[in-house]
Amino acid sequence: MSQEYLKSTIRTIPDYPKKGIMFRDVTTLMQDAKALSIAVDMLAEQYQRHTFDKIAGAEARGFIFGTALALKLGVGFVPLRKPNKLPGKVIKETYQLEYGESSLEAHIDAIQPGEKVLLVDDLLATGGTMLASASLIRRLKGVVEDACFIVSLTDLPGESRLQGEGINCFSLCQYEGE
Repeated sequence: MSQEYLKSTIRTIPDYPKKGIMFRDVTTLMQDAKALSIAVDMLAEQYQRHTFDKIAGAEARGFIFGTALALKLGVGFVPLRKPNKLPGKVIKETYQLEYGESSLEAHIDAIQPGEKVLLVDDLLATGGTMLASASLIRRLKGVVEDACFIVSLTDLPGESRLQGEGINCFSLCQYEGE
């Protein structure tokens, strides 16, 4: 029931950002207080028996879901930002998107060696953003074994790519097609 409700609040925009893409827009889910609460509660329920030191979320919607989940689980949140947005000393990771290239940065003191980190983002497509996120955390000597999403596009290779790097995936809503 909850999954169907969440899916009913996610808008699909055809041909965005380019022809042939069916963009799954979670901003409409975020605008619905009930759906947002259900989504965060479902993620917290999935991970309540795990022990994480931090949650890391990629800019920008990973911040929204990651921060809410961090509060529910009682752990800190690490923002993984686009270049030149963090004021301290950073490390950088460049990666391929489904339709371009981007980079993420993290403060060098955001993760301590051995800390277990849960990655959070709104959508899993090719896995590029999460692989870059995992790389940043691992370069800081953190442990990444889990990642969660609101939406997973099952026809794209994101989940298999993450699993190939030893990362377990969990998503609330799955969609076939791009």
